[in-house]
Amino acid sequence: MLFHKTYFRSPEAPWVTFVHGAGGSSSIWSAQIREFRKHFNVLMLDLRGHGRSKNHPWSLKKDYSFESIGNDVIDLLDHLSIDRTHFVGISLGTIITRELAERFPERVQSLVMGGAILKLNLRGQILMRLGSWTKSLIPYLLTYKLFAWIIMPKENHRASRLMFINEAKKLYQKEFKRWFGLVAEVNPILSLFRSKDCGIPTLYIMGEEDFMFLPGVKATVAKHLSASLSIFKDCGHVVNVERSALFNQTSIAFIKSRSSNTPVY
Repeated sequence: MLFHKTYFRSPEAPWVTFVHGAGGSSSIWSAQIREFRKHFNVLMLDLRGHGRSKNHPWSLKKDYSFESIGNDVIDLLDHLSIDRTHFVGISLGTIITRELAERFPERVQSLVMGGAILKLNLRGQILMRLGSWTKSLIPYLLTYKLFAWIIMPKENHRASRLMFINEAKKLYQKEFKRWFGLVAEVNPILSLFRSKDCGIPTLYIMGEEDFMFLPGVKATVAKHLSASLSIFKDCGHVVNVERSALFNQTSIAFIKSRSSNTPVY
């Protein structure tokens, strides 16, 4: 199993599962745990090759795709006897949660998509090509730092930028290349997500300074009846870190409104 930790509130409380992005780990949700566990049963996990799942046999699997990574999450839910859960994802973690909603809609109660990636703009496409050309020539951490600076360039993005760089230091270079290979081939699946409304209540939470990804999310939300969008001012890509209190308030209210079995405390 993937490394995981649960915070159990009650049998009646709905489950909320947190999915981090590439280069991160469950530790990036430290500002969410205290508030969410007041209302929900909480599942934190480290994806294959990340955090405390890094040395697990999962990281040696040759089958490396968003589908197979999603299957790891489903296997964990089965192991814990969690039939349905709300998902909270950040950055590349939103691709995993949305892919799960596509294949396992019966397991997904709602989606909170922080710093969601639905379309790579021209700058993003150039970055992917540049990274693909140089990933075997320069240390992966240099590539990751460059990406972090371009995606999170402002001074108020510093905390989230440093957090992601420090988390990336824990990755093996081979693991980074695998994840980078996924991202470089992500356009077809993102095109599907933009064109198809999954029908599951979805809240996108974006920073107004997330210049690379916000336009694609705006365009998608305008077409999808099941989706809504909350934009945080003076905030960049990693909304749960830069505006943690507002992120908690907004996402908890949304999840409660989509939980028919949420107890009132």
